[in-house]
Amino acid sequence: MVSGSDELFSEHRISSGDGLILYVRDYGERHENVVLCLGGLTRNSKDFHQLASRLSSRYRIIAPDYRGRGQSAYDPDWRHYEPRTYLDDIRHIITVLGVHRFAVIGTSLGGILAMALGTAMPVAISGALLNDIGPEVSTTGLDPILSYMRNTAPLPHWDAAIAVLQKFFPHLPARTPEDWQRIAEASYRDNGSGQLVFNWDQAIIRGVENQDISPLNLWPYFRSLRHVPVMAVRGALSSFVEDDLWQEMRTERPDIIQVTVVGVGHAPSLGEPAVVSSMEQWLARIF
Repeated sequence: MVSGSDELFSEHRISSGDGLILYVRDYGERHENVVLCLGGLTRNSKDFHQLASRLSSRYRIIAPDYRGRGQSAYDPDWRHYEPRTYLDDIRHIITVLGVHRFAVIGTSLGGILAMALGTAMPVAISGALLNDIGPEVSTTGLDPILSYMRNTAPLPHWDAAIAVLQKFFPHLPARTPEDWQRIAEASYRDNGSGQLVFNWDQAIIRGVENQDISPLNLWPYFRSLRHVPVMAVRGALSSFVEDDLWQEMRTERPDIIQVTVVGVGHAPSLGEPAVVSSMEQWLARIF
């Protein structure tokens, strides 16, 4: 067991179907009701520590690092950095951990995967929370992320890392220096020479650039969630889910729970008061 700031979590290292070692955090293992947390394109399980600490007294929270991120192994073949591989890894992790049914909280890429799980594992998925992502994706929101990803020069200290994050993502849900430090520590790692580098495999950039990413029509996947409770969160300053798409999602799913977080861009932390209260409603519909 590893001690976090508020809770304990187990660490699993699971061999993927093709032999890559995948890192998984597991909070509240004693609980029957499971929530799977899936992060953004370059993110990892650390992003969900505060959420998991809040929920793990009642739910089992499973938060993996995708291959090439965080403590998971880097793939020697960059072509595997694509959603179908991530879905295979998720199915493998869920099987190894003995989980048969689960709700999904997905941020950005994680939300895309959550929608895809409605098709890939329709019997297993019991609910989906889509954080700052919808059934349509354009390059408008992706452009600053790709620019940030190409900023690969090592950095000398944490203040420099925070400055980079503030430059590319000024509307992150960070209100204090401590918030920025926490986000930076999930984004960068020490390379062993006293410099900070991205906490993900830079070959992921090639995987993204090799995909036809815009525009993405994910409506069939969104509709595959019609049998489970769905919640959607967006940042008011984010360009990932515009007003028209937001309304279309409600038209398609009149029972959807929707929360817009004021003053935040891509992506909300899910710890905002309005999100927390609405998340309780969503969880109550599932479990």
